[in-house]
Amino acid sequence: MNRRTFLQNTSIATFGTLIMPDSLFALDKSAKKIRVGLIAVGMRGQVHLNELLRRDDVEVVAIAEPDSRMIVRANKIFEKNNKKPVKYFSNGNEDYKNLLKLKNLDAVIISSPWEWHEVQTIDAMRAGKIVGLEVCGAMNLEECWNYVNVSEETGIPIFMMENVCYRRDVMAVFNMVRKGKFGQIVHGQGGYQHDLRNVLFNDGVKAIGGGVEFGDKGFSEAAWRTDHYVNRDGELYPTHGLGPVATMMDVNRGNRITHLTAMSSKQAGLTDYIIKNGGKDHPNAVVNFKQGDIVQTMLKCENGETILLTHDTSLQRPYNLGFRVQGTDGIWQDIGSGGFNQGFLYFENDMNKNHSWANSEQYLKDYDHPKWKKDEAKAAGAGHGGMDYFLIDDFIESIKNNKEFPFDVYDLATWYAVTPLSEKSIKENSSSQEMPDFTRGKYKNRKPIFGFEKSI
Repeated sequence: MNRRTFLQNTSIATFGTLIMPDSLFALDKSAKKIRVGLIAVGMRGQVHLNELLRRDDVEVVAIAEPDSRMIVRANKIFEKNNKKPVKYFSNGNEDYKNLLKLKNLDAVIISSPWEWHEVQTIDAMRAGKIVGLEVCGAMNLEECWNYVNVSEETGIPIFMMENVCYRRDVMAVFNMVRKGKFGQIVHGQGGYQHDLRNVLFNDGVKAIGGGVEFGDKGFSEAAWRTDHYVNRDGELYPTHGLGPVATMMDVNRGNRITHLTAMSSKQAGLTDYIIKNGGKDHPNAVVNFKQGDIVQTMLKCENGETILLTHDTSLQRPYNLGFRVQGTDGIWQDIGSGGFNQGFLYFENDMNKNHSWANSEQYLKDYDHPKWKKDEAKAAGAGHGGMDYFLIDDFIESIKNNKEFPFDVYDLATWYAVTPLSEKSIKENSSSQEMPDFTRGKYKNRKPIFGFEKSI
């Protein structure tokens, strides 16, 4: 029996195990710290760096980053945390490969531009490094299968680093779902509804308002992310909306997404922004952006639930991920403006069928997830309102304790696959697209593990 077949056949029997007994951290019983490298320390990677340096059970060993401006920013984070800067691999885009050759490295966190995710993750797994991979959508469906196949072949796990699953109100609602407060779940919604025009057009000088440059003239994400809006039309950023809803519907753990269909509006927002801030004669005013301003994707689950995702990043609007969880006994809608604890709940039995929304604050307090109750103080000051503390904590603690990641390679492949499938659906006049079963049938027996604390 070859290694890949062995891994597939024993994945259920070894439920709860992260690291194979003959690999990596499991071998070094005397290790006191998880040794982590970072591939890319742009704006997102810098948040991870800060969270890692706050911990006494982690050693940041090295960083691969070709942009000298980001290295300067990273050094300031080391200084803020009273730590000495580490070795940088900064000799071009391919220098991360030399970081992966380091022997004193257990894991890497990859926060690079989306088009680099596949090759860097595959290289890391083949180098024997556990991977924490940042969110986005896949470039194509083959990429998703490559993650699964190489992870199964090598036995190296991947952690899907979706931080919104750890948002305090989301985890409280998750807790309510697990306790049956919503009854039988029927429908969920989420998305990425966030005005990114200042991110997509940023020259590093006019960082807030007025920037209209991207590509070679762009700074940070504007140097690469905007090109996706020029060349693609689909649900480009599915995991923020899908991840939390998927955990509540047990996707890939007793349930699965079977198919989807997507629809895209026209593009007007980005061109309008360029004209208003750079003038109608600016060269970027005539760029043909393919990405529609509003993309909506409807997914169907094997157990009958539906999920609606909305991608809305090119128009003026307040931030709101637009969550909705609806079941036979209750409904939650996230209004998402002014704080993470604002939204509306309705439970027919609690409210005597008055058909009036209740503010969610008291319910969220009553059903606050044990993770937040236990570690609220530790999460104070962490990125994204504390979410990033819990994200990094699950990554590190899973490795330390040889426990299965709450979001693994099968979740990664499924959530990432929404992007190319939505692109194909839109291109084919909103045709239905089949979602592959990346678990190859194992989802039927896999048990939910995210958010299950002893006290829940």
